[in-house]
Amino acid sequence: MFLQIEDFLTAAEVKAVLEIAPQAKFIEGRRSNPHNISKDNVIGDPTDPMAQKAAQIALAALQRSEAVKNFAFPGRVAVPTLCRYDVGMKYGPHIDAAFLRLGPQALRSDVSCTIFIADPADYQGGELIVYLGSETVKIKGKAGSCVLYASTSLHQVAPVTAGERLVIITFIESQIVDQMHRNLLYALGEVRALEGLKMEWRNRTQLEYVIENLQRMWSK
Repeated sequence: MFLQIEDFLTAAEVKAVLEIAPQAKFIEGRRSNPHNISKDNVIGDPTDPMAQKAAQIALAALQRSEAVKNFAFPGRVAVPTLCRYDVGMKYGPHIDAAFLRLGPQALRSDVSCTIFIADPADYQGGELIVYLGSETVKIKGKAGSCVLYASTSLHQVAPVTAGERLVIITFIESQIVDQMHRNLLYALGEVRALEGLKMEWRNRTQLEYVIENLQRMWSK
């Protein structure tokens, strides 16, 4: 299960990141995952002030997004990373690492997030490809949109054949560890959002009772 969010960043935020990117220092992407030989991109240097500025814009958007909260149930969020794919660059099929070493306590990656910065008309190729069982989903979001998907999903970034693919990525450690539990809570939350006000109060209260207590039961 995955979620696409349109207008995740405002137009002003997209413009700000596009202005920051040429000033940021980039390093080889494999430094963040040296064991994955299929990774071929460059990432914002985490010590660079401009890369940090882009990360803060993305983090602010994640913190204010109700859609992210309802889908991912965030507990901890990795510092977002600015990523650039030039012509010929790609990221072969892979599954994201289970744990990210971020200080004294590793962050468990439950939900992966890609925030699209470059206008899709400005580059060719570079689709995010997520394999869901026998189905293949190709995603090339508009500037300012984002997609969230289980970090356990097999996925890749197709080779860029023209232009420059610019995105921001991050990883979320969910309060709800089990992916099926997250999916069920998200589905119940959608029912509450769409039908809750139409329900007789006793039924609405029963739905709230189920949702809140399942969260208590399944949270870590």
